[in-house]
Amino acid sequence: MTSATRLRWTALVLGVMLGFGAAFAQEGGREQKFSVSAHKYAFSPGQLDVQQDDLVRIALTSDDIPHSFTIDKYRIAKRVEPGKTVVFEFRADQPGRFPIYCNLAIDERCKEMRGELVVNKR
Repeated sequence: MTSATRLRWTALVLGVMLGFGAAFAQEGGREQKFSVSAHKYAFSPGQLDVQQDDLVRIALTSDDIPHSFTIDKYRIAKRVEPGKTVVFEFRADQPGRFPIYCNLAIDERCKEMRGELVVNKR
């Protein structure tokens, strides 16, 4: 294969890949970024509001004891250690209201940690 042919194939493949990426971004929704602090038995902010099909990116921190950020319907259970940050993302493809809670039992008051993910229908 000549270098000119290789160059044409590379351009074709890149064009196809870029085209699919643009279509996926249009179908998807927007990217929503949140910094969530788990501290003293509460999440801050306590409610996350997004639109259906948004890509949700969360940076979870704690500065007291280990905590978790759990949303059962989305199969999310992320644990963060004090002084650390855990970053994760998911596609909010199911509209509704979903409880957020800490699933750890390090301290009895961890059961009190509650929040809510609100996914508004597009």
